[in-house]
Amino acid sequence: MEERYDLSQMTPEEQLAQLGLALPPPPAPGGNYLSSKQAGDLVYLAGVISSNASGVMTGTVGLDRTVADGYSAARACALTQLAVLKRDLGSLESVAEIISVNGYVNAIAGFEDSPSVVNGASDLLVAVFGDAGKHVRAAVGVSALPRNAIVEIQMTVRITKPVQSPELP
Repeated sequence: MEERYDLSQMTPEEQLAQLGLALPPPPAPGGNYLSSKQAGDLVYLAGVISSNASGVMTGTVGLDRTVADGYSAARACALTQLAVLKRDLGSLESVAEIISVNGYVNAIAGFEDSPSVVNGASDLLVAVFGDAGKHVRAAVGVSALPRNAIVEIQMTVRITKPVQSPELP
């Protein structure tokens, strides 16, 4: 299958720079699991929680955090996932397309706007990869997340060719 974004334009890394964004350091797994696992041309990414240079972005949407705060937290999660991919693949140019995004929002009971929060991740992925960033997704409100994070994002991506990396089993 051919790549779905136009490499004659900008690479994903160049697009991130154009957007004024930098990838954070990729996190180490917080337990007995892998950050990513490759199966053929698919890479499954473990969930990452919202964090920035100050640490974990915490709170509950609808209580002490707004939808806009959640949107920013989801965007931060997507940047972290891209950092994991770059570490494990060597370059984001190996990404053919984003297949799926599962977003979990730490929210009050009855919160109905989880999709608007998870749009923070989805919008970033489309901004970086164009049509190849469009994906299927779930946006679910939950009563708690690890370390009281606002958002957790899990992803699956298709790569242009399987990569032999010490990070990817």
